[in-house]
Amino acid sequence: MTGSAAGRGIAGFRLYRTTAGPVVEQGGRRIRLVDLSWDALVNDADLYDRLATAVGNAPDTGRELRPLAPIESQEVWAAGVTYLRSRTARIEESKDAGGGDFYDRVYGAERPELFFKATARRVVGPGDFVRVRHDSTWSVPEPELALVVNARGTIVGYTIGNDMSARDIEGENPLYLPQAKIYAESCSLGPCVFVCREALPPDTAIHLAVTRGGAEVFRGQTALSQMRRRPEELIAFLFRENSFPDGCILLTGTGVVPPDDFTLRSGDVIQITIPPIGTLENTVR
Repeated sequence: MTGSAAGRGIAGFRLYRTTAGPVVEQGGRRIRLVDLSWDALVNDADLYDRLATAVGNAPDTGRELRPLAPIESQEVWAAGVTYLRSRTARIEESKDAGGGDFYDRVYGAERPELFFKATARRVVGPGDFVRVRHDSTWSVPEPELALVVNARGTIVGYTIGNDMSARDIEGENPLYLPQAKIYAESCSLGPCVFVCREALPPDTAIHLAVTRGGAEVFRGQTALSQMRRRPEELIAFLFRENSFPDGCILLTGTGVVPPDDFTLRSGDVIQITIPPIGTLENTVR
């Protein structure tokens, strides 16, 4: 950890939720935040300054700690069809069900598509297993930038999300989206929350790699500049007529879609990398 986005000079901290409690990392130093809950940190009005003080005043713990999913009492929500590539994929997969025009209008509408994704108990962390539905024959990972948002609707940091999706179920009928998206072990988050004062730059890349039996079977990438909607716009709609007392996490959509003949199999290893957050790795159960 260098404390900055690669090549971009964005100062920041990596905040981990671990088996030993919250840990902040910067410049290779790790400091355990004693007597602070994850929920309290997410909703701290001066989180960046609190982490800066912790790094400056505390000794390095020097311990390797197992990171957990960076979520405690927060809900996970998601935005759909925020990238042109996603719009195209949704149109293709649902054309036989008459859903093509549906997704085209969602992409261009003023109001974004927002849907509930997971509670904390349905979320897995780095190194854990994700799962495909047993009644799906066409399932894919969806690599996404995830916004960590406090109770006041302010972005306090960024993490990586994997919005596991059953493309065949959603393609059969758009109203089946909850079944395609919301099930046990269908959401992965981590490995940390990157806390910074600035927004991530538009050229921030999102990389996806899937390996099977040690061989790479898919690789793709996109950039935040390809998103049609700004993160603040998505949050503003999410907080309309809704409240999140413990904050929330918002997945911002995917711009990386594997080809139609690709589906995940048990044992596949999924790696999603977003500098400067890190890499989220999971294996399909």
